[in-house]
Amino acid sequence: MTILIDQPEIIGSQGDTNKLSPDQTNELVLDAGFVVPKDVSNNGRVISELVSNNEFIAPEINSFGQSFRDYDAESERQKSVEEFYRLNHIYQTYDFVKKMREEYGMLNTVEMSIWECCELLNEVVDDSDPDLDEPQIEHLLQTAEAIRKDYPDEDWLHLTALIHDLGKVLLLPVFGGLPQWAVVGDTHPLGCAFDESIVHYKYFKENPDYNNPEFNTKNGIYTEGCGLENVMISWGHDDYMYLVAKENGTTLPQAGLFIIRYHSFYPLHKCGAYKHFMNKEDEENLKWLHIFNKYDLYSKSKVRVDIEKVKPYYLSLIEKYFPAKLKW
Repeated sequence: MTILIDQPEIIGSQGDTNKLSPDQTNELVLDAGFVVPKDVSNNGRVISELVSNNEFIAPEINSFGQSFRDYDAESERQKSVEEFYRLNHIYQTYDFVKKMREEYGMLNTVEMSIWECCELLNEVVDDSDPDLDEPQIEHLLQTAEAIRKDYPDEDWLHLTALIHDLGKVLLLPVFGGLPQWAVVGDTHPLGCAFDESIVHYKYFKENPDYNNPEFNTKNGIYTEGCGLENVMISWGHDDYMYLVAKENGTTLPQAGLFIIRYHSFYPLHKCGAYKHFMNKEDEENLKWLHIFNKYDLYSKSKVRVDIEKVKPYYLSLIEKYFPAKLKW
């Protein structure tokens, strides 16, 4: 597939990212390689630990020593992350998203299994993420293993965690090699006003939709309670993986599909924006997304999961909920 997108000019240099070795990250390794971070601001006191019921406790700092999702913190990632959002907010328009959904919705790129797609993520790093600069397969397994500890009987949720970011393969040449701003980062609705809770909101002023009178009111082209499925969300890995799962006949519950589709919709599930578009089903599914988000955000770490140790379990879940080969 060849997708032609005008490549915008990038302002400033992103520079090289200095990798930290595990012994520099102040982390402890648990079974399957899962990580318990330490609070380095308090003489190494462990603030994410296994309590009596084996529950995962969210850490207070990321692997760069900053608060999670702090987009203003001075760090080696901050400048490149802000530049990413500048491009994202300028070029993600209603017409662009409509075009991407039509083209990628045909699912005529490749055929492969879920696990084969997981392995492709070894080649992907997310430029929008201020908390991690490791290959994405590490994040998938860290998230899934953290949820597995606390919700051992919800195997659909374990698998949802494993696959939630697989859509980031859109960055790879075989999938069209889309630019980062068209694949990763927080998502938001198009066709209505941009909410000020959105990260780096200021850059929307350069978006062609910003001054469109049809789009710049609270409801825009939508009605209250219309349901999120009827709202156009900025294009990226979330919506793409949702389309792949749904059209290939997954048997994951609706809550799993909701998590996949909206896990980057932080204006909604963190700030409460755009709730007026939700219907009753959205409200129920949002409860599961709030649960998932704790693990998606706070399980990010520099220490790697033992992939071979956990692989058989996740292969069994893939066989349960998906066909052997999927169209992508």
